[in-house]
Order: sequence, then C-alpha cells, then structure tokens
Amino acid sequence: MTSVDPVTLAVLKGRLEQIADEMDATLYRSAFNPIIAEARDACHGLYHAETGATLVQGTNGLPIFVGAMAFAVKAVIDKVAKEGGLEEGDTFLFNDPYVGGTHLNDFRLVRPIFRDGKLFCWLASAGHWLDIGGNVPGGYNPKATESFQEGVRFPPVKLVSAGRINQDIVDLLAANSRVPISNWGDLNGQLNALDLGQRRFNALLDEYGTDTVSAAFEALSDRAEALMRAAIRALPDGTYAFEDVLDNDGIVDEVITIALDLTIEGDTMTLDFSRSSPPALGPVNISNATTVAACYVALKHVFTDVPANAGCLAPIKFVVPSTTLLGATAPRPMAGYTETILRLIGVLLGALAKVSPEKATAAPFGTINALSIAGHRDDGQRWVMFSFFGGGLGGNPETDGLSHANNPISTATIPPAEILEASYPVLFRQWALRPDSAGPGAHRGGLGAIYEIEPLRDAEVFLLGERGKVAPFGVSGGGPAALNRFVWEAEDGQHSPPLVSKVTGVSVSAGRSVRLETPGGGGWGDPRTRDSDLVCRDVRLGYVSMEAAKRDYGVVITANGEVDQTATATLRNGIAA
Repeated sequence: MTSVDPVTLAVLKGRLEQIADEMDATLYRSAFNPIIAEARDACHGLYHAETGATLVQGTNGLPIFVGAMAFAVKAVIDKVAKEGGLEEGDTFLFNDPYVGGTHLNDFRLVRPIFRDGKLFCWLASAGHWLDIGGNVPGGYNPKATESFQEGVRFPPVKLVSAGRINQDIVDLLAANSRVPISNWGDLNGQLNALDLGQRRFNALLDEYGTDTVSAAFEALSDRAEALMRAAIRALPDGTYAFEDVLDNDGIVDEVITIALDLTIEGDTMTLDFSRSSPPALGPVNISNATTVAACYVALKHVFTDVPANAGCLAPIKFVVPSTTLLGATAPRPMAGYTETILRLIGVLLGALAKVSPEKATAAPFGTINALSIAGHRDDGQRWVMFSFFGGGLGGNPETDGLSHANNPISTATIPPAEILEASYPVLFRQWALRPDSAGPGAHRGGLGAIYEIEPLRDAEVFLLGERGKVAPFGVSGGGPAALNRFVWEAEDGQHSPPLVSKVTGVSVSAGRSVRLETPGGGGWGDPRTRDSDLVCRDVRLGYVSMEAAKRDYGVVITANGEVDQTATATLRNGIAA
C-alpha cells in the first residue's frame, strides 16, 4: 500500500475539498431557483467506489445532504450490481427519500469516475428543486398521509447513458412540475457541476497518480476515525437520556416524541432512538439514512476537529427501529423531514450536554418554517415562492446566541428579500428582529425574526413549521425562547392555523399579508446573573422590553433608559420593594 507523507496528505486534502467547493460554486452560480442560487440548498462530494462512504465534502455544501448522500450512492451501487451496464459517462438521477434521499424536492445526481477502465470513485450532487408535483405547490404538504401526495418519486434511473442524456426522463420531470423551466435550469446546473468536478479530479489523478490519491482517501478516513475515538474516550462512560417533541404531524394534533438514549463505552458511542414515537400519519417521518445523516451533522457540531468523512462514524452504533418515525419506510410521507431532523439534532446535543455540562448549548429556534406562496402571473403562468426563514440560536457558556441565524442543519443562507421580491410577485412589508423572542439567560439566546409578506396577486399559502407549542429550551438555568407564530389577513380579520404551525391552502387576496414570527434561541445560565448593563443595552436596542427586563432578568430600567441600581439589587435579592 502506498504511503502518503503528512505534507502531501494536507495538500491533497485541500485540493480535494476545493474540487467539491468548485462544484458547489458552479451550481450556485447557474441554478435558476433562488433556494439553490441564493440559499445554497445543495452540496457535492466524492464517495467510495464500493461502499458509497463519504470520502470528501466541501466547506460550503449542505452537511445534511453530504451525510445522506452516502446512502444515495450506495443505492446506485446496488442498482448497478443487480442490473450491470455501468459505463463511463453515465449519470444517475433520483429523489427517493427511502433509499438515500431526504424528501422528494431534493434531487441527487450520481456519476462514476473511471480510471484506466476501472471504477475509481463516485461524484455526487444534490439540490433542492422548487416543485415536483404533488398536492401542494413547493412540495411541503402538511396534510400528506403518503408520499404520492407530496410529488413524483424517482428511483435511481440512468439520466445520462455514456454521455448521452435520456430525453424521456427529462420530459417526465418537466411534465410533473408546476415550474419546469426552473427545474430544467437546476438540472443543468448540477450536470455542469459534475462535469467540472470530473475534469478537476482527473487532473488531480494525472498529477499525483491513483495510488497516492487512494492512499490519501484511506489515510483521511483512518484519521477521522482515530480522532473521533479519542474524543469519545475522553468522555465519561454511561447512558444519558434526552427527549424533545414536535408540535404535531399536520394531521393529528398530538405532540410527537424524539427520544435518545446515548451510551458511551470506552471509545464507542451508541445512539438508540427506540423510545421515539411510531411512524406519523403526517409528513414528519424520516428514513434511517436521514437519521444517520442528521446525527453526523450534530456530532460535527460538537467534535469540530474531526475531519468530515465517513471515518468519523466508524465508532458510532445506530439503533433506529423501523417502528419509529425515524426509520420510516415507503410510502410514509416525508416532506417535513427538516422539522424532524432539527429536533433530532437538538436531542443529540441535549444528551451530549448531560455528558459534558460545561459545553452545553441551549436549543436553537428549531424550525425552517417552510412557507410556500403560489399563484398565477398576469400571463397565466404559475409562480411558486418557497423559502425558509431564520431565528435565534441558543446561548452557550461563552456568548449569547446568534440572532436571525439559520438552523444548525446547514450552511445555507436565508434568501434576501430583494431576491424574492425580484423573482416573485410579493412585497415584504416587514423583515425585522422580533423583540422578547430570545430565551433569557446569563447568556441569552439569539432573537427570532418577523416577516410580513404581501402577495401582489391572489395567492394560496402553505406552511409546514414547528415550535408553536413547545418553545426552544434553555440550559443551566436559562429560560425558553418565544413560540413560533403565524397569522394571515382576511376580510374578517386575522387568522391563525388550528394546528398552530402547519396549514394548507389558505387563500390570501392581493394586498393582504401573511405574518411569520419565528422563535429565538434558548438561554444559557441564570438570567438574574446577567450583567445589568448588558440587559440595559438590550432594552436600548429594542431586543428586550422594559417589562421583560424586570420580569426575566430582575433589572429595573428607568424612564431615561438607565439601570436603577437600587431597585435592581432589591429585586434580584428577592426582597419586596
């Protein structure tokens, strides 16, 4: 076996990551859909020829996609093993959420890389397409009870055969979307990204040789495994339990539990989700592949020094029964997978906080608030605006949480108002931080946001969100954040969803608006120990009201905006004024 010296290994690691980064950038710059072009809801990576395991991921792609993509590549490997016919220049396409996808809007393209006539590895691309049919424009159908109501499901199929595109598949894709031109642009962006990745990777192999690059892949995986084992070994042995809930599944108004028993034994970790709720009737189920991918993301948040490849999962055992919503199978609906993986990541972080309390971080806002607004333009063409929205991250032992951030499932960004207004007939009346939305604490959570959107044409509105019943939790004495809130204007006044965070087919006339108020992050530490000057600053900036400063922090602010030190000391000491 060829050995690789440390300097060469570091150079190859950087070069390989750069290939994935360039693929990401190519897609971001060429996609038609703002969710890819602006929000960067996509990723690329390199995968093992035989197992599909993650070899390299970029620094900008969506981590949850990278983790799930290993299962996607394995699905293609299994198809080829069964049917044969793999050739250089082939590219497979699919969106099946049960064998390595996430939900139907997320399309995977998988391409083999041959060297000297032999399969060397796989390149893969994933991107969120705007619409792929189903009952609800944009795909996020809160009332779906089976995947057929969410859109068209493609198993792994050969989109490109020996370099020649299969037009029949392209025609099927176009016929099953409300916005086929958008999807066509995204498809070509992904194909172009794979073309570039293939050229860059072949150039790297020409320069260093297949033996050296293969040895680098193995060394990077071994290093990730060794570092993860060392990190686990440094933690105390034991079993640590944590659980949290989803508001409902969009059909039945009952909370759904995500429960984890985390066991550390030596240099191994077991993640057992057996106590979680059974598969849901509505679209908050996820597959085993998505559960593993979400755990991968959570572990990378904690063990930041471990390289991002399949080696970091080698010491981890997963117990994900198919009798839970985390190991669901076809045709269980999965459109709202984002809400479930957010809760799952929070549960894993909560369990790890029990293992190492000094590193505990409060809960983030925990919902993407998948909002779709759709209608017809003046020329009769359909338009579908889908976006996700920001909120507050949790306080931690060192700092306050970030305000108006994205969730910890991704490196995606929130699409700017200007881009959404330029792309769709909508107007943002308000886009602002939400006062009193952060969980109080010695280090408070970040603030959520207020989005008020006015459709400029009559439109239908759909929301698949969360955190409308149970707020993001605080830790180490910190308080919970504000709940999620959604309302819309109608002729007879304001309305809110009966299921709090999920609603389907709301008609909003042109000139009226919908208003989304997102949660902040939970607080860290006793809020009565927060520096009173910091509380005063928060009041001055409008982050915290004077009433909340007194109620939550025990800080009295005078009419001229200063801390009343005497009243504050009395209040904080628990002595009646």
